[in-house]
Amino acid sequence: MKTITIAGQLRTGHGKQATRQLRSEGNVPGVIYGGAKELSFSAPATAFKTLVYTAEFQLADVQLDGNSYKCILKDLQFDKVTDQLIHVDFMELVEDKKVIATIPIKFTGSPAGVKAGGKLIMKIKSLKVKTYPKYLQENIKVDLTDLELNGNVRVEDVKLENYEVLNSPRIPIASIVLTRELKQEESAPGAAKPAAAAAAKPAAAAAAKPAAAKK
Repeated sequence: MKTITIAGQLRTGHGKQATRQLRSEGNVPGVIYGGAKELSFSAPATAFKTLVYTAEFQLADVQLDGNSYKCILKDLQFDKVTDQLIHVDFMELVEDKKVIATIPIKFTGSPAGVKAGGKLIMKIKSLKVKTYPKYLQENIKVDLTDLELNGNVRVEDVKLENYEVLNSPRIPIASIVLTRELKQEESAPGAAKPAAAAAAKPAAAAAAKPAAAKK
């Protein structure tokens, strides 16, 4: 899995004035929790770009004063006016301690429903899971090959070893819906079912016999 290195320093000053000073110097304050002790630190704003501005799930190797902390990103805060990053929270990964993470879904396969003319609708793009750090992965693969028209893949359909999925089991992950063209074809006057058309023929023939007898 891809790991981003963030080099920073432990914070010695706290409070609003110290925080404003850090930000004025182009640094972002942050916190690492979940390990032996909580750590307050700061690092240049540029160091977070690759980790923050992406949809990928990545690990962070935060290096502070000669020590290294393997983490995952847990929370971000942005300035409401400037939209600049102003605070970062990390969860330290401890080998024998489960962690909650949000991992992107990667859809694979060509859905049968799309081949039949339907449209794929992706309902959610990630799953919230609980697992040990050694089982963390970049994405969760969901095979859509057998997904038919009007079909759904739900959270409960995704079977993952070593993962506890925390999303509601009945939530749809992906669906195949009828396109406008298919709906129009189904509702067209000439789109009568074969069985109905066959039943109509004897009735028409029976109605024609009395007229023929009058001649």
